[in-house]
Amino acid sequence: MDPNILYTHRELIENSKLGDKTAQYNLYIKYVDAMYNIAMRMVKIKEDAEDVVQESFIEAFKNLSSFRYESTFGSWLKRIVVNKSINHLKLRKIPIVPFDSETFCIKDNEVCEVPEMDIKKVIKGIGLLPAGFQQIINLYLIEGYDHVEIGEILGISTSTSKSQYHRGKKKLVEIINRL
Repeated sequence: MDPNILYTHRELIENSKLGDKTAQYNLYIKYVDAMYNIAMRMVKIKEDAEDVVQESFIEAFKNLSSFRYESTFGSWLKRIVVNKSINHLKLRKIPIVPFDSETFCIKDNEVCEVPEMDIKKVIKGIGLLPAGFQQIINLYLIEGYDHVEIGEILGISTSTSKSQYHRGKKKLVEIINRL
């Protein structure tokens, strides 16, 4: 990664750390749409996504002093939004689909061939998945988290994340083929 990327919007971030409300507002404007899209993909309800985003920005600005340019500001903020979204879903008690070891097996280094699909069908298919599969698919495919990170975020093991992802992907392909 280009080290300069880590310092994107540095002046705004540093001024925001000092309590400059205009700088905070400008950071908010630069990131609110992307963070809303992340929250919306996770919580699915417009009003809930708006609440998650607002709470995330409040937390980010309150803890801005802990931002040390070890990642981009957008990545740091995205982590907050994802965690707030997960906590929101937990409060609504959206379960992860339980793992049934007899119906699925993961092989190391297995390569799965997936035919090219219409993106609209994929998005619609993700929306038709059970909530637990949607969480894993969104975090892995859309948000780019690896299974170790997903396990930490959701409070599950890495192997459960992997198995849920593979089961969810298999179910997604079935749904898409029916569309």
